[in-house]
Amino acid sequence: MKDFLKKVAIIAIAVTLMNVTANAQTKGDKAIGAHIALATGNHYSHLGIGGKFQYNILDAVRAEGSLTFYPPKDYVSMWDVSLNGHYLIPVADKITVYPLAGVGLLGARFSWEGHHSSSNSVFCLNIGGGADYELMPNIALNAELKYKIAEDGWGRLMPSVGIAYRF
Repeated sequence: MKDFLKKVAIIAIAVTLMNVTANAQTKGDKAIGAHIALATGNHYSHLGIGGKFQYNILDAVRAEGSLTFYPPKDYVSMWDVSLNGHYLIPVADKITVYPLAGVGLLGARFSWEGHHSSSNSVFCLNIGGGADYELMPNIALNAELKYKIAEDGWGRLMPSVGIAYRF
């Protein structure tokens, strides 16, 4: 009988957690936002600004497309285009955390002596996590830590903070 009660309790907890997750976001929700990101790697850091679009595919699964531009610094400018998936886990009334995974394209342009330049881009795999804080019913603050896995020393840690408007 004890084992049966344990199984019932575990099932009840699992159903409750699924219900909390399902109520946190709704399939079809959308958001647009802006962020500031820091690309770090190879003893070099670069501050960038970008935008994002989010769409809830399922109640607890969100797709996000983003574009970040890193203006010229030390003869280098960069850009990053990413498509990531987020699994949304509500942990408090206004706080949702998520692991993320996705793909991206990271590019850079190197300029020197005013008239010489070279550019390159690489395909990346993204892995990381983040958190959303609901500031108001349609406004959320966001913090994210993402690592871009890439070849030839292009891998980078990219922390970011941002804001999104949900509609």
